[in-house]
Amino acid sequence: MMDLTEEKTNKCLVLTIKGRLDTVNYGVLEAKLADILDRREYNILMDFTGLEYISSSGLRILLIGLKKVSHHHGRFALSSLQPNIAEVFRISGFVSIFDIYPTKEEALKSF
Repeated sequence: MMDLTEEKTNKCLVLTIKGRLDTVNYGVLEAKLADILDRREYNILMDFTGLEYISSSGLRILLIGLKKVSHHHGRFALSSLQPNIAEVFRISGFVSIFDIYPTKEEALKSF
């Protein structure tokens, strides 16, 4: 189960993900990101405060999102990775690809 919440700030669009991002539901995030990009929102913060699990399918969708946002000279940042999620990002080498912040507040300041 995954829950997505969208919040527009004056600097970026915050997408909060709770639950599991896996092979069963990664398409929901893929469709949400496509919708956001269709609205020409190119500064996106992914808040992972409530993310409990991420699969390789989830990582792939994030990488696609980063690539599309970068194409439009936007920013795609991540915040509030739980220790197990942070470990997945370290092992996969994604810590060197994404802008990752300890908290949502710190990430918002970076935009």
